[in-house]
Amino acid sequence: MGPLSREAWAQRLAAFRASPSAFMAGPEGEDLGRDLLSDLRSEKLSEQTKVSLLVLSLEYPVQLWPDAPAAEVAATSLLDTLVLLPPRLSALRRLLLLAATTALAAGGALGPTSGASCRLLPLLLGLASGSDLGPGFGPTSEQRSLQATACECLRELESCKPGLLGGALGLLRGLLGQAGPVQPLSLLLALALRNTLVVQSRAGAGLRGLLMAGVSPTRDGPWDWTLVEEGDAHLQPQAPSWPAAEEGERRLAAREPSPEEARELRAAVAQLLDTTYLLTPVAQAQLLWLLGWALRGLQGQPPALFKPQLVRLLGTAQLTLLHAVLALKAAFGEALFTVQDEALLLRRLTLAAQHPALPLPTHLFYLHCLLSFPENWPLGPEGEEAAPLLLRPQLCHGLLPSLLHEPMALLARLHLLCLLCAEDEEEEEKGLVQSPRGSLEELMASLQQRAALDGGPRALATLCFQASYLVAHCLAGQPTVLTPLIHGLTQLYRARPVLAPHFVDLLDQVVPELGEPLRVLLRQEVVSRPGRDEALRWHLQMLAKVADGSAQSATLSFLQAAAAHCTGWDLQQALLRVCRALLHVGGGDGLADLLQALARQLEDPDGRDHARLYYILLAHLAGPKLGVALAPSLTAPALASSLVAENQGFAAALMVQEAPAPIRLSMGPREIKGPLPVLQLQVEALEPIYSLELRFRVEGQIYAPLEAVHMPCLCPGRPARPLLLPLQPRRPAPAWLDVHALYTTPTGLTCHARLPPLSVNFSDLFLPFPHPPEGAGPGFFEELWHSCLPEGTESRVWCPLGPQGLEHLVSHHLEPFVVVAQPPTSYCIAIRLPPNSRLLLRLEATQGDGAPVALRTDDWAVLPLAGDYLRRLSAAV
Repeated sequence: MGPLSREAWAQRLAAFRASPSAFMAGPEGEDLGRDLLSDLRSEKLSEQTKVSLLVLSLEYPVQLWPDAPAAEVAATSLLDTLVLLPPRLSALRRLLLLAATTALAAGGALGPTSGASCRLLPLLLGLASGSDLGPGFGPTSEQRSLQATACECLRELESCKPGLLGGALGLLRGLLGQAGPVQPLSLLLALALRNTLVVQSRAGAGLRGLLMAGVSPTRDGPWDWTLVEEGDAHLQPQAPSWPAAEEGERRLAAREPSPEEARELRAAVAQLLDTTYLLTPVAQAQLLWLLGWALRGLQGQPPALFKPQLVRLLGTAQLTLLHAVLALKAAFGEALFTVQDEALLLRRLTLAAQHPALPLPTHLFYLHCLLSFPENWPLGPEGEEAAPLLLRPQLCHGLLPSLLHEPMALLARLHLLCLLCAEDEEEEEKGLVQSPRGSLEELMASLQQRAALDGGPRALATLCFQASYLVAHCLAGQPTVLTPLIHGLTQLYRARPVLAPHFVDLLDQVVPELGEPLRVLLRQEVVSRPGRDEALRWHLQMLAKVADGSAQSATLSFLQAAAAHCTGWDLQQALLRVCRALLHVGGGDGLADLLQALARQLEDPDGRDHARLYYILLAHLAGPKLGVALAPSLTAPALASSLVAENQGFAAALMVQEAPAPIRLSMGPREIKGPLPVLQLQVEALEPIYSLELRFRVEGQIYAPLEAVHMPCLCPGRPARPLLLPLQPRRPAPAWLDVHALYTTPTGLTCHARLPPLSVNFSDLFLPFPHPPEGAGPGFFEELWHSCLPEGTESRVWCPLGPQGLEHLVSHHLEPFVVVAQPPTSYCIAIRLPPNSRLLLRLEATQGDGAPVALRTDDWAVLPLAGDYLRRLSAAV
């Protein structure tokens, strides 16, 4: 099929952009990438249509080339298309370079085994160096734009594979001094230098040779991937940010370069810093951050090289450059910034933040810089939030929050005010009307008054609660601030109970220093109100949050009075939610009486059923089990009845749950005593369990029903006593026991697990005959032998012997059942098989590798089992 027309491609691209995943899953998705690569070489399509195809490959490389093989094929095809372009000026060259780079980077195909990578990297480095690559790469007028594009592509590949350009540092340094695009080359060299310093510090590689100017080794041989293989492919982020700089310093292994390396490094950094005057503000900021991070991890490298830039940038009006200055301050601290510099920066930030013509985002940026200002000598533990040491209230007088500010600006200024209050000792600053703490109390009182206005906008109430959370977060340890805040919030609730949802959210977020006293006051405020006003639903919602075990009598009295006014379903459900909260804290007789009354008097049947259910739970479950039953349900079915939905949660807690086996069960050594065979079971716990009950079942009617075995508790690593399981065979035959475990978890859930079945062997049923009377001797066995016939049966079996002989075999397996012994040649063995069978054996040693065994039994069904048992004895020794 030939190339698609311009209209067909326009429709196809529109369908793809509407839903890329749906298009790729459709019938045309599989061919989109192949058709795109093919039609880029078609002469029937216009250059503008090909530009649209390449732009698509830049925007959606993962969808078009989803894996490394597809990306490799795509990059190879794009490079072939680049070579075939005519020598005239074309907008496709830059896009083809970008598309091939994007395909390799996004598809994960970049590497030493990639043929496209080995073609693309020397090509990009040659273009970046301005080399004459022949007439196929366009006219001279296009070389400068191709050089800049090649630098951008190399920077992207270096970001994906740190250390990729380590061998080209010298070449890039030489290019920076020549005529060419300064900004792309500067950023490329800065990134390559930063990554090389990180990689070589970990790998222990030399730095001087990499920094010396020279020809790239890729001209004479394959690309050097050594540093890439020794490096880390995740050196991020690359945005100028001083927290990121601190992270990078921790990850970068500190290393002291040699004098020669240090000299070359200082020369390279100075060369890059000299170009900053020619860069855009954003590029300058990124360059300063990259170089600052690079030098931060090297010992013995004073940051004096940045001092000229610092003098120039301390008065900059560009926000990105101011941000870069603060990043350098975070990286070097007092090694680069004096106390005077620090004071100048703080004064400039505070004065700039007060400018009345600032747009809101810029104003918030300055405030953020003040709140996160990196100090030379910060006080307190690392990570503790505090105002800068040199930032005094006198300097910040113009930054005090006011009700006239935008909400975001007010909160940012309030944050700064809280940090100042944390340092304030209640003394009044000179020249100020009041201390920061007084300003804070006045502002919070004003916010609470505005939020208390009946019918006021909800945004005012939201702002009040955001400010309250901020104050509680910053000043949690200062009761002189929290006490008036708590009383003010209580008065706010008294004025507007409709704000109950905001109070519930606040109580979920604040620290205990504010939350616990506020809960007490809010509960007292609610229960002191009559239970019949229009705010009853808000009182009940608040009470469900703040009710606890204290003052339950007052709470129950309020609920009893409110029950008569809860006529609608929603009010009844709110009332029952309070009862549920009281159940969590233990309830009591008063709650039981209330639930019984609600079960009789509520009009809605769903409410009556709820009350009855809560009463049953309270009356029949202990505290831990009640807490588990009232835990949130894991299921959220869309059911009409809330009781049915809640019952599913109760069922999940109260019913027996299927669970993986928490124990291992194995057979222990058998003890032969008593009238019945007894199995000795060893139990190993994998997790703590309580009230373990093991139930056993045998298929068919071979054994009588087995009794359950109980253990009070099991803990991992603690040896458990053996469990004894008596068997009552109805016929002497081996069997498999199905084992089921019923137990309780530490959280109170009752669980059921199925364990691997246990095998009861034929030999597990053996019991000895009672000891013969003294003086009976061999005659006792002879009497048993003759008594088996004629009703019984007789057989002979060949028993293989191991290398240790008959005596060893008998002593290991049949010792308890030997009646007459003439070691090592003859043994008479009498075995009793429950319920009432006998198995008699005569073993005679021979000079061969086995022994003949004569068998007699009064149960013919035992013969094949006995024969199999004897034939396996030698293998079991």
